[in-house]
Formats: sequence, structure tokens, C-alpha cells
Amino acid sequence: QVQLLESGPGLLKPSQTLSLTCTVSGAAITTHNYYWGWIRQPPGKGLELVGAIDYRGNTYYSPSLRSRASVAMDTTRDQFTLRLNSVTPEDTAMDYCAKKTQGWGRKYEHWGRGTQVTVSS
Repeated sequence: QVQLLESGPGLLKPSQTLSLTCTVSGAAITTHNYYWGWIRQPPGKGLELVGAIDYRGNTYYSPSLRSRASVAMDTTRDQFTLRLNSVTPEDTAMDYCAKKTQGWGRKYEHWGRGTQVTVSS
């Protein structure tokens, strides 16, 4: 079964760049039709897809975060990463990495446990 584990800094100051890594086990990151996503949930708010990368390396971003977010993958380590530039306190959230299969109606069925990211002065 696919397992995912997030890692990265838990505390940042405004204007810094957030870098998170998701380590995948149980499946190759290049598995046909797999999508690898970063999803966040600010305190008291709903889930928001930050960005994703598919098995071919195509990327997808939330329109509101497109200018600041970047997702990449390392196929030799079965890892994918999130970079979010110029963070503000509004970026404080529980961040998850997750996996889904390509296709309409597909959900992110495998999730990591999440990592808390706090942006504060």
C-alpha cells in the first residue's frame, strides 16, 4: 500500500521560502496515472490543493498560489517537493502530501499524516 511522509521546517518567518518533502513508499513515483499533491488546511478552514505533479512531471497549481508555488519530483528517491515563496502568516496550515489516480471523479485516496507549518514574526 502507498505510504507518504511529509518533512520540512515547522516554523518560518514572513518572506521566507517554505520547502517540504514528501517521501513515497509502496509505489514508484513514476507509476502510470498517479498524481502527487500538496494539500493544506489552515486553522478552522477547509482543505486547499496547493499544487500537484503527475507521473510524467506535469504540474498543476491553485490559481491563488500559482505565482508562489512550485512542485517537483525526484524519481530516484521517490520523493516530491513543495516550494512556496514569500510566505505570510496566511500560509500557516497543516500541510499534507497525497496521491490520487488520474481521471474525473478520482480522489486523493492516500495521505500522509501531515506537518504543521506556522508562519510568524
